[in-house]
Amino acid sequence: MSAPLPTYFVSHGSPMLALDPGATGMFWEKLGESVRPDAVLCVSAHWMTTVPAVSRAARPETIHDFYGFPEPLYRLSYHPPGAPALADRVAELLQAAELSPAVDPARGLDHGAWCPLRSIFPKADVPVTQLAIQPRRDSRWHFRLGEALAPLRQENVLILASGGAVHNLRDLDRGDGATPAWAKRFDDWLASAIEAGDREALLD
Repeated sequence: MSAPLPTYFVSHGSPMLALDPGATGMFWEKLGESVRPDAVLCVSAHWMTTVPAVSRAARPETIHDFYGFPEPLYRLSYHPPGAPALADRVAELLQAAELSPAVDPARGLDHGAWCPLRSIFPKADVPVTQLAIQPRRDSRWHFRLGEALAPLRQENVLILASGGAVHNLRDLDRGDGATPAWAKRFDDWLASAIEAGDREALLD
């Protein structure tokens, strides 16, 4: 049996990264060069539902789920093939874990998915589907989702989670770009807890 694929979490940042990816885009490109999956399951913080939902769209549309940005950003698109068979497999795994999934026949890719994927797989030649998160459920619920989906890593499916370790746009410094002390403290703690494998602290 081949080694399981890694699971990635990326901070997708501002949609402006799609126009000016900079160092972040270069990092994403390196991720794409390091792995060649048969399909991608993208778990984006920008698709929120009450129950786990997976998209079965055969040709997922590009969703521009933001406003107030420069007009060229709304002309960008990303059109990989969809992954209906993967969506069915995801639903099967979640159903087996008694997580009562739903299947959306038409949901496209929001910017939490297509923005990083444009750099990770720029040829748009890897099939992609999306899984929603449930913001009214806690971290243990989402850990259960991850456990249920773990077999996909042995099936050459890349699980790509996209969001932010912290997210408070009202506190964002758009001047010198300095990181707020509270955000750095949390990020440092998060990294150390992950490296130590402290699951209970993370779930708390």
